[in-house]
Amino acid sequence: MTLDPSDDLAAVMTAAAAALKAPIDLAKTLEHLLASVVDTVPGVDQASLSITTRDGRIETLAPTDERVVLADQLQYQLLEGPCLEAALSEPVVEAADLAGDPRWPQYGPKAAALGFGAQIAFQFRAEPHVRGALNLYADKPHSLDSDTRALGALFAGLVAVAMGWSRQEDTMNQALITRNVIGQAVGIVMERYTLTPDRAFAFLVRTSQDSNTKLRIVAEEIVTGVITRASNQN
Repeated sequence: MTLDPSDDLAAVMTAAAAALKAPIDLAKTLEHLLASVVDTVPGVDQASLSITTRDGRIETLAPTDERVVLADQLQYQLLEGPCLEAALSEPVVEAADLAGDPRWPQYGPKAAALGFGAQIAFQFRAEPHVRGALNLYADKPHSLDSDTRALGALFAGLVAVAMGWSRQEDTMNQALITRNVIGQAVGIVMERYTLTPDRAFAFLVRTSQDSNTKLRIVAEEIVTGVITRASNQN
């Protein structure tokens, strides 16, 4: 299922927030969140969670496809790859072209053989022992961009909340800044053209697509323009 751009982000975030209200079925909530990631995050074709345990094991939860399970398992077995590094050490790990990435000479070609071209993973934590990662996979290399990173980080935050975990603070702050700017731009467009939130967001998406400009940049330009005009009037 692919959501229409006019209501994808607003609808998904509303549904995700509702799903996080206690009591929740954690397994179903995680499956819903990861399916939503695939539906709404630019460039992403599959997703999974890598979870470490207090006894040192690492396992996959809520995979959206069997290929993801195989890719995750390869990383655990070979001791290399984005999801392993994110789960164990780094806040965000990205591979724009898995087949040719020199950091993972064993895993990269095997991931490419499974049909994956790019990958990004976001860490979240349950201190002091347990960590996890939201793993996002793209079929095409070089298909992940700043919108992928910002929205992926937002979903990683939702996963962290669902599991009662706190995530790496700097990644969350960056995601919140992007979300706030887009929200401000939606509000400006709503007032300027008398639109509903969904239609205002759709306007931003169309502007981004028509101008080949990142959604975040479109939002920033709208907000900056309002601030500049207000300053000139004072």
